[in-house]
Amino acid sequence: MENLPIETINNEDCCHTDNGERKSHHSEEAKKALISRLNRIEGQVRGVKRLIEEDTYCDDVLTQISAVQSALNGLGKMLLEGHMKSCIVERIQDGDTEVIDELLVTVKRLMK
Repeated sequence: MENLPIETINNEDCCHTDNGERKSHHSEEAKKALISRLNRIEGQVRGVKRLIEEDTYCDDVLTQISAVQSALNGLGKMLLEGHMKSCIVERIQDGDTEVIDELLVTVKRLMK
């Protein structure tokens, strides 16, 4: 899968609040690339389902599951990088150091 340049994820208003609701704002190019990746992952998951329905050898199914997990991890890393380079930096510059604890929780969740 292609790597999405961080500039396409990075946005000055990446994570702001509207009426107390946190939102992320990505360029249309970034959204399109993220959705494209998710569509491919969705196709991989359907492929795993089909392998199970067709009684495919377990090791082959496990290999495909590993590929799905890797694809999801790649997507998560890409989003985390953009989040750190924009939203986190912006909030720290605004004096909001609580965002560091939020980031640590997020990283721990991703590392499970």
